[in-house]
Amino acid sequence: MPNPIATRFEKDFDREIRARFFKGLDFAGPEGDPGWFGPGSATWYVHSHLPTLILGLVAAAYIEGLDPSISWMAYDHSRIPERDKNGIPTGGVDPEGAAVRLGHSVSFFIGTAYGSTPTAERLARTVRAMHHTVKGTRPDGLAYDADDPEWLRWNYATVVWGLATAHERYHRRPLPDIDRYYQEFVRVGEALGGTDLPATKAETLECLESYLPRLAVTPIKAFQTGPNLRGNGVKPWQPGSAFFDWAARDMLPEWAQKLAMYQRPNPVTLRARRAILWTAVNALHDSTGPIQEYRQAKARVAKGVTAAPAPSTAPAAPDPVLTRDEVEAIA
Repeated sequence: MPNPIATRFEKDFDREIRARFFKGLDFAGPEGDPGWFGPGSATWYVHSHLPTLILGLVAAAYIEGLDPSISWMAYDHSRIPERDKNGIPTGGVDPEGAAVRLGHSVSFFIGTAYGSTPTAERLARTVRAMHHTVKGTRPDGLAYDADDPEWLRWNYATVVWGLATAHERYHRRPLPDIDRYYQEFVRVGEALGGTDLPATKAETLECLESYLPRLAVTPIKAFQTGPNLRGNGVKPWQPGSAFFDWAARDMLPEWAQKLAMYQRPNPVTLRARRAILWTAVNALHDSTGPIQEYRQAKARVAKGVTAAPAPSTAPAAPDPVLTRDEVEAIA
């Protein structure tokens, strides 16, 4: 008998995410291609739980934005800020722009996990090409550059931390050795041009805290969090809602919680909120099961793999310089 929750979720995911952001991605072939990770990997396991994957991306975006340069990159280059007819940000959030950002993020982390090797490489090239276009100057005169090795290291650490932390806290059966995931995921950061990347949970937490002297809650960041999200019309179970914002801040390391002025609820309320979220994300996953792309990847390697995953995903040569319009045309 069809599961109505699974049917509705698959229909919505197909319409809002898969049809828009998974174009040209190959998960079903070629037969035997393990992709970047392959069956039995920690990455296949972690990313197969889509609700915690999305929660992890929300948490990663939160801590990432504590870097003022990230705030200004988004303000100047992203479609997330709402803009007037002259292209000037109004201070609000463009719901469609935020949805596009989330859709591209989901397709990247699903595609690099389960896609064929050419699919994962194509996604990495596209993201690198977009990074090459993100350069500018903050109002305080400091330059920002998305190709800066220091920025790439910060960005990588925030993402792997967010995905791993959401998995540890909210997955029904989290990995007993989360460092397996941290070690594997380095290949994603290397594919985007990162170097000297942390490869364990402890190294990642140390890396994040080492950036504290350069972090701040900018007016841009403050507008998009905490009390400013109340009454914004976003449903509690959707990214951008006050509840998701709370969940992201609740996962932050203690030093980052202080920076974000996070006030922990009393112990009873805290346990209740975490339990509600844990129940919700696992009930959704239990109802839907792993997404179609995961099932296709498993079928692709059901008879075995033709070769081990490549030892390195670091780019072997410089990328061609493309305009933003050219990058978006291949995305």
